[in-house]
Amino acid sequence: MDSEPPFESVPDKKPKSDWPQEGKIKFKNVSLRYAPLEPAVLKNLNFVIFPREKIGIVGRTGAGKSSLIQALFRLADVDGLIEIDEVDTSQIGLHDLRSKISIIPQEPFLFSGSLRRNLDPFDLYADEPLWRALEEVELKEIGLKAYINEGGSNLSVGQRQLVCLARAIVKNNPILVLDEATANVDPRTDELIQTTIKRKFEKCTVLTIAHRLNTVMDSDRILVMDAGNAVVRQFFF
Repeated sequence: MDSEPPFESVPDKKPKSDWPQEGKIKFKNVSLRYAPLEPAVLKNLNFVIFPREKIGIVGRTGAGKSSLIQALFRLADVDGLIEIDEVDTSQIGLHDLRSKISIIPQEPFLFSGSLRRNLDPFDLYADEPLWRALEEVELKEIGLKAYINEGGSNLSVGQRQLVCLARAIVKNNPILVLDEATANVDPRTDELIQTTIKRKFEKCTVLTIAHRLNTVMDSDRILVMDAGNAVVRQFFF
């Protein structure tokens, strides 16, 4: 199998340590296909997401919503330009890019080990911010030393999603992606997640792939995808 692009940036292309500060995202003539001979699943996308905007991404199954997020994380080969705070993301290492974008996926992934390891797998933070994050998502009673089974099988679906939310709170990145994060949780957990995101990520750029109307009701703008195209023309620059 072909290798991914380099994990680390070459020295003259490495972004500053405080990049990105604003969270502005620009797609210019972006297309994506999963194999060279396959048809494009994203087709010539052109739009700008401004700093701190809350963007709802909607569309039917197969419209290209998740593919748009894969393009942002460079999980597949992309034609065109994707910039974050004026930095061409194709010119920097994957670690420098992906470590600066938080994501709460539809299917949360947890490691076997302590809850602390799941929140901070690289031991970058002291215990205090981890405890604060657990308190924000109402999981403080579980404790940092609690053992998590592979995939989080000893937690409910809602609790697993809240652990992913706590992980994003700890990272405090300027860009947050929600990939139908509340699709499989109960209404109370959904409300807790939405309320916490509004409060803790107020100054962040947030992209929300949604399947429920109430999930995107508070968005600044809506990006409607259809067959790989962005069909809300007033969204374009």
